[in-house]
Amino acid sequence: MEKQTYSRRFFLTTSSLLATFAFIPESVKAFYSNVKKLVIRPKEELRFLVTINKKKYRINADSRTTLLDLVREQLQLTGTKKGCDHGQCGACTVHVDGQRVLSCLTLAAMVQDKNVTTIEGLADGDKLHPMQQAFIECDGFQCGYCTPGQIMSAVACVNEGHTGSVEEIKEFMSGNLCRCGAYNGIVESIQKVAR
Repeated sequence: MEKQTYSRRFFLTTSSLLATFAFIPESVKAFYSNVKKLVIRPKEELRFLVTINKKKYRINADSRTTLLDLVREQLQLTGTKKGCDHGQCGACTVHVDGQRVLSCLTLAAMVQDKNVTTIEGLADGDKLHPMQQAFIECDGFQCGYCTPGQIMSAVACVNEGHTGSVEEIKEFMSGNLCRCGAYNGIVESIQKVAR
């Protein structure tokens, strides 16, 4: 049986490589830290007053906080859903001063001194809003994930008078996606409330 021997050159090369690899993570970490200080701005904490569902809140939030994250994460009003987080599905629709907005694209600081209504604030105590009741009666939802945003947009559709025809309703509601395909029930709900 042949005895395996390692040369001094092999030992020095291997040791050098291992020593080099041991220092790479620290140098990369230091480099990243330096770049981070130059490029990424530090968090800027804001303090402001906002009215959500007729209740006033004094908020401390990062200047980059979206209305959706403020409502869901800080205030625990989880009826408003986070769907795409890019303003494409409408699941996060709320009303700001009576106008529908996509809360995932709205900075919380932009609603200072404004009235925000989420799906939780639509009902009057235990009495459902007529649109909420119509969605139940007309099967305007299936899984229910998009339903809060659909209802908020549907209320705006009726309030703004976009209920002249099925086509007009569909056009107004086109920013709200329903993955289950409950569109017929949604249109029927809107027509029922509009009458």
